[in-house]
Amino acid sequence: MSGHENERRRPGQVKEVTSLTNPIIKDIRALAQKKYRDREHAFIAEGQKLVIDAFDAGWTIRTLLYAKAGRGNEAVERLAARTVASGGLVLIVSEKVLSTITKRDNPQMVVGVFEQKTVKLETVKPADGDVWVALDRVRDPGNLGTVLRTVDAVGAKGVILVGDCTDPFSFETVRATMGSIFAVPIVRTGEEAFLAWRKGFAGRVVGTHLKGSVDYRTVDYKKGPVLLLMGNEQQGLPDQLAESCDTLVRIPQAGRADSLNLAVATGVMLYEIRREALPLEERADA
Repeated sequence: MSGHENERRRPGQVKEVTSLTNPIIKDIRALAQKKYRDREHAFIAEGQKLVIDAFDAGWTIRTLLYAKAGRGNEAVERLAARTVASGGLVLIVSEKVLSTITKRDNPQMVVGVFEQKTVKLETVKPADGDVWVALDRVRDPGNLGTVLRTVDAVGAKGVILVGDCTDPFSFETVRATMGSIFAVPIVRTGEEAFLAWRKGFAGRVVGTHLKGSVDYRTVDYKKGPVLLLMGNEQQGLPDQLAESCDTLVRIPQAGRADSLNLAVATGVMLYEIRREALPLEERADA
């Protein structure tokens, strides 16, 4: 992508592209692979809603692509104008080009290429009442995307990815967040750096563990900030991370299943931790 960066970054540019061999299209298609996303520090967000969410959250757009059928569509034209105003490139493309980029037979009309944005671990200094989630080696992009969406929904502050995690900026993860990728701060760090940071964490660190002796509903989460530490889908929390927790809790199960999906378990925990911050809503027809 770097070879075409000057061409892409010229403000006020709108181009029509129909060829899959166009060098800019080839560069954008390459973002399906993590090594190119990492190299270019960029990723793809598909759909009008996600692109609007990204703009509204202040993320930097590099390229907006929209289908020829979007010409004259007021909402699409408005996104194109915002892209041009911010110095990005607008490409009007065929549906075939969009399908190739998104790997979908029926792609959405709009695709945006955005700059990645993460937070450095040392800048995370949770205040009283804040809730953060740390995920150890999460491997499934659907799980990560769902956790990010749930963190957003409950008003938690962010997600710390520990160790070799799936890429938060992959197609699958971004889709699963339903736009929350743009609202939830993300930290990437190694286990040693995380454990060093944890030593200075002033609140309660809670981990879920099959050997946890405490029912998750009996813990007082109201004192200070809370860090929820969740283990890998297959292996759970390794010993070193489990030992770093102040409390190891379990989520009781009455059926035959012996464990919960990672995203479900994280959701259950977050809604309990944030119970006081999410008061009961009175029904309008009550």
